[in-house]
Amino acid sequence: MPPFPDPCRRFVLTTDRNSGLVGHVLDDRYEVVKKLARGGMATVYVANDLRLSRTVAIKVMNDGLGDSDDFAARFDTEARAAAHLSHANVVSVFDQGTDAGRPYIVMEYVQGFTLRQLITREAPMDPQRAIELLEPVASALAAAHGAGLIHRDIKPENVLISDRGQVKVADFGLARAVTAQSNAATTGLVIGTVSYIAPELVTRGRADARSDVYSLGIVLYEMLTGRKPHQGETPIQVAYSHVHNQISAPSMEVSTTWRDGRGGIPPYVDALVTTAANRDRANRPMDAGVLLGHLRAAKDALARGVVDDPALVARMRRTEPEPTDGATTPVPTMPPRMGAERRFTPVTPVSPTFDVSVDGAPFYSDGPLPYSPHSPHTRALPDLTGPQSPVPPPRVARPTASAPRWKRLVSLLAVLAVLGCAGWGGWYLFEGRWTTAPALATLTQDEAVALAVGSDVQVVFQQEFSEDVEAGKVIRTEPAEGDRVLRDGTITAWMSRGPERFDVPSVVEEPRADAEQLITGMSLSVGEVVEQYHDTVASGIVISQGTEPGTPVKRNTPIDIVVSKGPAPVAVTDFAGKPVAELQAWAKENAIKVTLGEANHDTVPKGAVISQDPREGRLLRGGALSATVSKGPVMVTIPTGLRGMGADQAAAKVRAAGLEPVFKRLVNGGFGMVLSVEPAEGASVPKGSRVTLNLV
Repeated sequence: MPPFPDPCRRFVLTTDRNSGLVGHVLDDRYEVVKKLARGGMATVYVANDLRLSRTVAIKVMNDGLGDSDDFAARFDTEARAAAHLSHANVVSVFDQGTDAGRPYIVMEYVQGFTLRQLITREAPMDPQRAIELLEPVASALAAAHGAGLIHRDIKPENVLISDRGQVKVADFGLARAVTAQSNAATTGLVIGTVSYIAPELVTRGRADARSDVYSLGIVLYEMLTGRKPHQGETPIQVAYSHVHNQISAPSMEVSTTWRDGRGGIPPYVDALVTTAANRDRANRPMDAGVLLGHLRAAKDALARGVVDDPALVARMRRTEPEPTDGATTPVPTMPPRMGAERRFTPVTPVSPTFDVSVDGAPFYSDGPLPYSPHSPHTRALPDLTGPQSPVPPPRVARPTASAPRWKRLVSLLAVLAVLGCAGWGGWYLFEGRWTTAPALATLTQDEAVALAVGSDVQVVFQQEFSEDVEAGKVIRTEPAEGDRVLRDGTITAWMSRGPERFDVPSVVEEPRADAEQLITGMSLSVGEVVEQYHDTVASGIVISQGTEPGTPVKRNTPIDIVVSKGPAPVAVTDFAGKPVAELQAWAKENAIKVTLGEANHDTVPKGAVISQDPREGRLLRGGALSATVSKGPVMVTIPTGLRGMGADQAAAKVRAAGLEPVFKRLVNGGFGMVLSVEPAEGASVPKGSRVTLNLV
């Protein structure tokens, strides 16, 4: 078991200090427009090439990685090497330079999406779809390996898919440059994405073509299953799993029946994935070229409906190119580093053998036999590449007397032959080698394949949603129907997945922020938001939604919601001087809590409101109000024994009781003695009332 790296070994994490580059012009040529993405080693921006008036992508190294002159020189060397790699499935490198001490690379801008987004949306994928997507990636890596370049950071984020469906691999050369700097200056530094990193990069910090093959195998596993094979709570745990654990067969993780009725993942696809992602590098394909052959063989077998074939499983476990009989030709292995001696390994040239399936569809393999002699799907034609018996040279006739005439005839025939060949060559160059793209629209996949074969072209398939074409039928092709295409060339057909629909989530009783996140998370949009008062639903909670939950709708369909503002406010009425019963009825109707108190009042009648708090303004339903209710005036008793008293003595006694005495003389010039009292003695009257003393 290989030793696990020192715990101090770490993965590169840097702080982005390049966000200020937006609006900056690099080298007085590249105007940075916006930031696209940021990784551990670099940040990618969209920029305008002011000199050539085109949109480009610029990758600027994060601060701290490109500070040393040694690293800058290595970065420059690798950028030049990547620029020399010309392949249809590789993001082109246009320029490189340094601005204010920051190395940068100018690349082709691919407008579209990444394989990561496609995996998130579609995984687990149909094996044929997954392999068709990965084939151009393996083709790009095969070209890189043939040119002596190792990618070192293969992951779904570095595979770009343009809006036209073209697959391109990004970041060639950058990972190698950073690794070179880290090996020279930083002990224990590992470059790469931990979910896809090869075990030898973790244990030894060294990579070769098999390291890229490993990463590609992990990516294919994730496309087939929808999950990464090595997982953990920390990067160290994931790296540990890469080093010590073999991945399981993808078929053990999924149990899916695809749209054409086939179920699960065939054993030869399992073998392809587990061989590519074997933790022992010696048991992996030697480079992406070998893996590319495996992918094409598996794709062809899937297209022909092969469920299982032991010979094909055995082929998928091969790590070297397929052997053939015949003379050997020296073919270079992985090109060595600069300055090292170039080595060659003799291998036999591949001579294709043509196999014909039972139903007549052609099938091509790069070996002398069908995948299995017991397979019902193929039968081998006679080998046309074997040794031929020698043919004796023709005898030369002696010249005769009529030789000049024959010479003239031969010359004439030669001239006619040359003219005929030239005419045929011109016809073939401008007309003969071309055919017309067939009309595949609205056909099923099988019908499209049959018609394409009959039209001398090959067809590859992509998928997309369509509102107009039913699922499983062709929407359009490129080149379009009637356009010229090379014979035996390839056209791309887009198959309909039917209308794209998303189920409306239930957001009632959810807080507004959570409801909006649920809606946008289902690829829908938040429509009109109406706020309403509600007696029982708290403020900020969704009361209702415009579209019923579970309804399938189109992408970005607006979903209207009604959000509670809480209980509605109530205008306060002043009930001073009014019966308390009116206040209580108003409070009950508007859900206002009332607190009552009592007090005597000389002018406010008993049972009426003296005062309230608040007297005016607005209250929320469920709020509180306090009020004071009158108990009427204070009552006192008119003193007794006033009759027969003198006027002054009686008046003093009345005043002492809190009453006001009033004199009334019944006889002029009388003695001033109280004859009677009004109201009568002992009567209860309000305090301060007048008491009349009748005097005689």
